[in-house]
This record gives sequence, C-alpha cells and structure tokens, in this order.
Amino acid sequence: MSKTYFISDLHLSEERPDISAAFFTFLKQHIDCATDALYILGDFFEVWVGDDYQTPLTQQVASELNKLAQQGTAIYFVHGNRDFLLGKNYAATAGIQLLPEQSLIDLYGEKAVILHGDEMCTQDVEYQKFRKKSRGWWWPKLMLTLPLWYRQSVAKKARAKSKLSQQGKTQQILDVTDEAVLAMFEQFKVNLMIHGHTHRPNIHQYSTAQNTCKRIVLGDWYDQGSYLLVTAEEKKLVFTPFEEKA
Repeated sequence: MSKTYFISDLHLSEERPDISAAFFTFLKQHIDCATDALYILGDFFEVWVGDDYQTPLTQQVASELNKLAQQGTAIYFVHGNRDFLLGKNYAATAGIQLLPEQSLIDLYGEKAVILHGDEMCTQDVEYQKFRKKSRGWWWPKLMLTLPLWYRQSVAKKARAKSKLSQQGKTQQILDVTDEAVLAMFEQFKVNLMIHGHTHRPNIHQYSTAQNTCKRIVLGDWYDQGSYLLVTAEEKKLVFTPFEEKA
C-alpha cells in the first residue's frame, strides 16, 4: 500500500543522541519501497547556521536520507524557525527537495497545504517581527557572509534570548490563531492543513460556511518519536517511545 510520512520538530543535535537514534530507527523501519514521500516540515535540526557548518551528525543524516532518495523515495523539506538557513548545498548532499514556506500538495487525490506553522502564531508580535526580518532577502545573505564562528555565537545568543522570552508568554500567545488558520485555508482553497512548530500534536476540525476543514499538527521528538502516516484510506498520528538504554 502506498504511503506518505510527515515529521517535524526533531531538533536534531549532537547533544541529543537519543533523538538521532530514534530518527534513524524510524527511517529503517518505515521508509521502504511503498513510501511515496517523506515530508520534513521544519525544525529538523536544533540550529542551522549555514551549509558550511558540518558535524558527524549532519553528515550521517545527509547520507541516510540520500540513500533513501536514491532508492526512489521523494524527500521534501520545508524550513522551520531553527533551520531556515539550510540551503541548496546541503539539500543536494542529502537528496532532499526544498519547498516554499507554504506549499500545496496532492495527497492521494486530496489537496493539502503544508507549512512549518510559525507564521500563524500571530499573537507573538515580538517573534513575528524577527521572522519577517530573518526571512527577508537581505538578512540571510548578510548572515551567510559572516564568519562561521560569529554565526554560531549569534545563534547561541538568539536561542538564549528566545528561551527567556518564551518563559513570559502564555501557551495561547505561542500557539496559532484561528484567524490565521482560516486565512490559510482560504488562501489555498483547501480543506486540509498539516504543520508543526507548536509541539501540540492533534487533529482539529473547523466548520466554515462552505466546508469542514481539518488541521493536523505534528508532534515534536523531545520525549518520543512522532509522525503522521497518510494513505489513501487514512491519516494517523503515531507516537513511538524511545528505546530504553541498556
């Protein structure tokens, strides 16, 4: 049976080998000849300061994904707020295809819009100002001209500032708004949306004057594996526990 997988918010890093191990296990157990596509909807890595920064982990990830791409699985990547600087060089090495921030896809005859989701957290005004700047044409280009050590320092300070900022914000501020969600449905003229970012996995229903819409939120990988399985017959959020250490 043909199938498609969606994942997001793994936040892969050298500091969390348990997440990396769970991801490689997921690839081995689920991505096979029946898999049409794997969609990675952002925050795949904990931080990405440019394709010139490589570690054993990023190289292993690229190698494993490229093997699957060579075997016929299409692998798509939507940038998140942590890895929006991931570029064409790494994508080529990993055999992944970069998609726009919001993309319209066909899922076994049903149209869907996919995105990371941070643009719909419109109540977080402070973050949206940074997002607008960081996704502009000049800021990423400027950052990538700076020395690698400096970019790493900027990323570290930005993450510390973000953590401090989030401590003073409610879950309501950090979550998507209904207005932004409904506007996204209207913009793309679809009844299905899939995104990550909020770390609040669920399937939400919306009733409009015309249709019933469904928003599927992917889970993070901090404490367990999490993915969405889609076939022509079903859409199912699945959670898998990390393997216990011996």
